[in-house]
Amino acid sequence: MLKLAHIVNPVVVKPTSDLYVAQPIAFESMQIAQAIAATHNLEVQLYSAQFSEDEAFAKQYFQTTPNLERSVLDFGEFKQPRKLPLLQDILNRLLVAASDADYLIYTNADITLMPHFYLTVAQLIQQGYDAFVINRRTISSTYQTPTELPLMYAEVGKAHPGHDCFIFKREAGANYQLDHVCIGISLVGKALLINLISHAQRFAEFRHFHLTFHLGNDTIWQSEKLDDYTRHNLQSVNQILAAYESEGGLVQHPLIQKIIHNRNIEFWTNRQASTQPQSWKNKLRDRFSRWLNP
Repeated sequence: MLKLAHIVNPVVVKPTSDLYVAQPIAFESMQIAQAIAATHNLEVQLYSAQFSEDEAFAKQYFQTTPNLERSVLDFGEFKQPRKLPLLQDILNRLLVAASDADYLIYTNADITLMPHFYLTVAQLIQQGYDAFVINRRTISSTYQTPTELPLMYAEVGKAHPGHDCFIFKREAGANYQLDHVCIGISLVGKALLINLISHAQRFAEFRHFHLTFHLGNDTIWQSEKLDDYTRHNLQSVNQILAAYESEGGLVQHPLIQKIIHNRNIEFWTNRQASTQPQSWKNKLRDRFSRWLNP
């Protein structure tokens, strides 16, 4: 019987954070989808990777893995210190905890699942896909509680280009190279995307499925105040690409080629070019905000 294991990074936040509303909704949707999968003899394990201060919150929804012990703050200095986890640490915990799983799933903590999510994932695996991403849809941000999930399911929303839901074979995940990429900031999705594609026999990007969604389309993680974190992740993306290039294992895929084309653009320096007109900076900002989708 096919076994799936899914991990997220729950975090305790203040009521002013968008995650305050989004996380309970997303986590409830995971439990609903898990229960529906069980009625079809599909086993789904739900895990969390969390810091010690978030453990009690995480235990309300998931099987917890050992608490995270390091963050991006251990690998650089940042203007606004934020204890952001490393993606590699999260996936390593899933690899250990779900040693009997066939496929692993990682999503951002604010990504809500449709009830048939895991059933669809299983069918895609049965069709021969061994690594794939499912792009989310964006729905209204007016919803506030998990009790409104039926209304959210009914809203089709709009397609979104970002990558925030990843499915891959457990054996492949053990070979992923993620350097010190941290979650909660730009480019984390691109770092994981490189790995999925580079180790897959049959990869796919599903851009128009109605399987996951996000409340609203805030892009707080793209704030200029967080540019030093984006630069950190961009440096890690370069390290990941260099590692695969040196091994001759970098696949010639359009999504990877797009990352390679953009990887050395020092957008944060251009933002500080005060001699440039504001219209020029706005145009530049728009161009890179599209590329920086996670």
